Amino acid sequence: MVVCAASHAPQAILWPLEGHVTQGARMRAQWEAKRPLQKRLWQAIVVRKILMQAAALDAFGAPTAPLLHLARAVRSGDEGNLEAQAARRYWPLMMGEEFRREVGGGGMNGLLNYGYTVLRAAVARAVVAAGLNPTMGLFHRNRGNAFALADDMVEPFRPLVDCAVRGMSARGVSEVTPEAKRVLGRLIALDLDVEGERSPLTAVLSRQTFSLARSFETGRDMLLFPEAPSALELRSLGAEL
Repeated sequence: MVVCAASHAPQAILWPLEGHVTQGARMRAQWEAKRPLQKRLWQAIVVRKILMQAAALDAFGAPTAPLLHLARAVRSGDEGNLEAQAARRYWPLMMGEEFRREVGGGGMNGLLNYGYTVLRAAVARAVVAAGLNPTMGLFHRNRGNAFALADDMVEPFRPLVDCAVRGMSARGVSEVTPEAKRVLGRLIALDLDVEGERSPLTAVLSRQTFSLARSFETGRDMLLFPEAPSALELRSLGAEL
């Protein structure tokens, strides 16, 4: 169970001491994972995030070539920081030239922040259910961040929130209203395809975090990702207001 503050940001996890039969072994494998493996896993996450951003742009008729080029150029550990370069190209195309991403901002930024918080909590729950420690991240390593691994794993799913917020914005929603919260909260039930199977996002997260655990245990990149939803599905996010 994830306990959230009034801001809906995760603050604590109720964590059974015997919640997973292989928890001890998996945490040791996570702790002992070699840096080259961690860098390959982060590379895979960044590539999938950029590809998901490209799919979001394509759904709204924006050019995708700049992001697809960057996705092909990502190297181990994203040493060239192509994630940030993709973001600089992505936001003006997705939200308009005047938009500026602000973590503490209101309006569309507030909607984005709320949606990301919902996803982050769902990812944190999946990480713990897989017998992993959410504090030990692959890329996010701020020692004050108790959900570093969740912040790593949530990255490819952020464009789903972006599409929902753009859809709501097109319908005149610019603040975090109760209706907007319900729309963003329903994202965790969105059906996605993984290896030919269609499952709700919560189930996809469980499979993905389990594949991450297997990566730590085997020393090989076994990370699973869902396919990007169709353009029609992405455009429909946020349309149910």
